[in-house]
Amino acid sequence: MRRPSTSSPSASPAGIALHVMAALLWLPQAGLLAWAVQRLADGLGVAGVLVPAAGVLALGLLRAVCEGAALRRLFDGARAEIAQLRAQLGRALARRSPLDGARASSGLAASAMAEQADALVPQLLRYVPARWRVACVPLAIVVAVAPLSWVAALILVATAPLIPLFMALVGWRAKAASEAQLAGLGDMHGFLLDRLRGLATLRALGAVETTALRLRASAELLRQRTMAVLRVAFLSSAVLELFSALGVAMVAVYVGFHLLGPLPFGAWGGRLCLGEGVFILLLAPAFFEPLRELSAAWHDRAAGEAARQSIVQWSAPAPALLGAQGAACPAGAGAVALRVERLRFTHVGAARPLLDGLSFTLAPGEQLAVVGASGAGKSTLLALLAGLAPADGGHIAIDGVALSEATAAGLRARMAWVAQAPHVFAGSVQHNLLLGRDEVPAAAAGRVLAQAAFAGADRPALARAMGEGGAGLSGGELVRLALARASLQVGAGLVLADEPTAHLDRATADAVIDALLQLAEGRTLVVATHDPVLLARLPRRLVLGAAA
Repeated sequence: MRRPSTSSPSASPAGIALHVMAALLWLPQAGLLAWAVQRLADGLGVAGVLVPAAGVLALGLLRAVCEGAALRRLFDGARAEIAQLRAQLGRALARRSPLDGARASSGLAASAMAEQADALVPQLLRYVPARWRVACVPLAIVVAVAPLSWVAALILVATAPLIPLFMALVGWRAKAASEAQLAGLGDMHGFLLDRLRGLATLRALGAVETTALRLRASAELLRQRTMAVLRVAFLSSAVLELFSALGVAMVAVYVGFHLLGPLPFGAWGGRLCLGEGVFILLLAPAFFEPLRELSAAWHDRAAGEAARQSIVQWSAPAPALLGAQGAACPAGAGAVALRVERLRFTHVGAARPLLDGLSFTLAPGEQLAVVGASGAGKSTLLALLAGLAPADGGHIAIDGVALSEATAAGLRARMAWVAQAPHVFAGSVQHNLLLGRDEVPAAAAGRVLAQAAFAGADRPALARAMGEGGAGLSGGELVRLALARASLQVGAGLVLADEPTAHLDRATADAVIDALLQLAEGRTLVVATHDPVLLARLPRRLVLGAAA
């Protein structure tokens, strides 16, 4: 995966060229207007301004066409780049290992994909074109004014640096304020999503009011940070308007006094005529206009750079799934042989390895219970066997094929995973069971539901609706749904089950055990469990740490 660049994004070159050309067309328009004023002053009347008026109209239409085409190209280019960044961020988040403790929360990831990515659009649409206009238009105006009056050109050149200097001073503060505002937005999204997921628990514990107060405090902090960004933006705009107004006023004062006579110098030994003076006065506001636009878009740059840094942060290399890019499935079917040699794994930031020198073998069709105290590494071992994170050392082989970046995706196709808390999407039971596998007939889906002892495993059960996270299903039904999913994994010779009977009553747990062992017939089974009933029905045990 290509890592996003930390440099500022680039807008459409064609859009920028059209945007600059539209701005430069004001120079010939101003020249035609000044010519028309001079012809009126010479007493030529209305007939004398028809040609300049036609030229101004033609250039105005051309300018409007250029501006429209520029905006369209800039917007299309900005959306394309944002889509590319979102795709890169999505791939990076999808590649992150479930064992990575630094993974972004769902709310923070959603904020980076949505609001923070959209913050780059104003930067590409407004700031980048304004920066190019600042680089081209003022220089062209100075070149046009200098042959007429070196004093007017000197005034423009002398007052122009005040605006970029102020923008640089304000920009540091604007970027810090934007970074704080985006960080607060992501934190509040993560907090809100986490509390919404646990709303039932919060109600049961009577903590709804406390959570609401914390959410209000987070919202108030976000409001303060947002207002800080707006204060910087309004302050920069106000000061810029002051500087640009002073610059235009100084040019106007010079031209006025020059035409009246008190200031006869500054026109290369001669005197300006009325048309030349009007031309200079028309170009003076246009000289400062790109600088004003750049300052107005400066907070867009600050917000865009802060958003880009956040996207780059979550797209940075991190512990990743093995074989996330996909690979060909190794040949073979049925139960698999499993060999683990000197396996070693340490969580990021941990002082000691969780697994150190672990070795065991399983013959095809053998069943193993992994036991140990909480935190001994049972779930971590299952995750390593599935290639959900790279081990620090050691060797894992499935049917003689080493688990590696090149083979993990194919080997995972021969595994079935039964999670303790499977993720459920909002939709029907059939939708959550098939997970987009159209090739599985509904009859087969109903059959595996029945094998998993799912209540009412028939056509109405397949159409049964459920909410996000399994709302509407009991804990036992969630595990049975995970068993049914695993049953549909064609060619799976290895079943990995993580605490399948945890938090279930005894009758439900017994039904789940029967369904799990039926699923494991003809397959190799590895189960992490504390359940003594399940332990009694499995022939082998692997003890991790200080076993209970």
